[in-house]
Amino acid sequence: MFLETIPDTSGYMIAGYAISFITMGIYAASLYIRHNNLKRDLEILEALEEKTKKK
Repeated sequence: MFLETIPDTSGYMIAGYAISFITMGIYAASLYIRHNNLKRDLEILEALEEKTKKK
Protein backbone atom coordinates (compact mmCIF):
# COMPACT_ATOMS: atom_id res chain seq x y z
CA MET A 1 0.00 0.00 0.00
CA PHE A 2 2.71 2.53 0.94
CA LEU A 3 5.24 1.17 -1.52
CA GLU A 4 3.77 2.95 -4.56
CA THR A 5 6.22 5.25 -6.31
CA ILE A 6 5.59 8.94 -6.75
CA PRO A 7 5.28 9.87 -10.43
CA ASP A 8 8.13 11.97 -11.81
CA THR A 9 6.57 15.32 -12.79
CA SER A 10 9.76 17.38 -12.96
CA GLY A 11 9.39 17.63 -16.75
CA TYR A 12 6.01 19.30 -16.32
CA MET A 13 7.47 21.70 -13.75
CA ILE A 14 10.31 22.68 -16.10
CA ALA A 15 7.86 23.10 -18.98
CA GLY A 16 5.62 25.27 -16.80
CA TYR A 17 8.50 27.51 -15.78
CA ALA A 18 9.70 27.75 -19.38
CA ILE A 19 6.24 28.75 -20.62
CA SER A 20 5.92 31.29 -17.80
CA PHE A 21 9.27 32.92 -18.55
CA ILE A 22 8.61 32.96 -22.30
CA THR A 23 5.23 34.60 -21.69
CA MET A 24 6.79 37.21 -19.40
CA GLY A 25 9.51 37.88 -21.97
CA ILE A 26 6.97 38.41 -24.73
CA TYR A 27 4.99 40.73 -22.46
CA ALA A 28 8.10 42.76 -21.59
CA ALA A 29 9.02 43.03 -25.28
CA SER A 30 5.48 44.16 -26.06
CA LEU A 31 5.67 46.87 -23.39
CA TYR A 32 9.03 48.05 -24.76
CA ILE A 33 7.71 48.23 -28.33
CA ARG A 34 4.53 50.05 -27.26
CA HIS A 35 6.60 52.53 -25.23
CA ASN A 36 8.77 53.31 -28.26
CA ASN A 37 5.69 53.73 -30.45
CA LEU A 38 4.13 56.12 -27.94
CA LYS A 39 7.34 58.17 -27.78
CA ARG A 40 7.38 58.43 -31.57
CA ASP A 41 3.69 59.42 -31.64
CA LEU A 42 4.31 62.07 -28.99
CA GLU A 43 7.18 63.53 -31.02
CA ILE A 44 4.98 63.66 -34.13
CA LEU A 45 2.15 65.34 -32.22
CA GLU A 46 4.51 67.88 -30.70
CA ALA A 47 5.93 68.66 -34.14
CA LEU A 48 2.43 69.10 -35.55
CA GLU A 49 1.45 71.33 -32.64
CA GLU A 50 4.55 73.44 -33.15
CA LYS A 51 3.83 73.67 -36.87
CA THR A 52 0.25 74.83 -36.29
CA LYS A 53 1.36 77.44 -33.73
CA LYS A 54 3.73 78.98 -36.28
CA LYS A 55 0.89 79.56 -38.76
